[in-house]
Amino acid sequence: MRTLGATLAHVEPGRVRVEAQVTEASSQQQGAGHAGLTFALADSAAGYAALTLMDPDAEVVTSEFRISLLAPARGQLVAEGRVLRPGRRLIAVAADVYGDDGAHVATALGTMVPVRASLV
Repeated sequence: MRTLGATLAHVEPGRVRVEAQVTEASSQQQGAGHAGLTFALADSAAGYAALTLMDPDAEVVTSEFRISLLAPARGQLVAEGRVLRPGRRLIAVAADVYGDDGAHVATALGTMVPVRASLV
């Protein structure tokens, strides 16, 4: 996330907001943010949201993540991740990504798996 210039903008139990600016380095040939940037922000926001509900010695890894790209990613992107259903073995998560113009850039659903930090 450091490479993408992403920052944690908001954290509360089960909800996280991650932000990053679309730059020349993170854009595709037409100038919009690359889908990889949008995916990484959504995955990170959802994963961190899951992590907020875990014990301090735990981590989460993504087991499955599906994203629908809805509009070009432009300007400052905001990814809002949330836990849909926490579980001991699987955590259902979702995320939405918005552009600074208010465009709904992407929506995503995924599954995180809790693991001991030593296994990551």
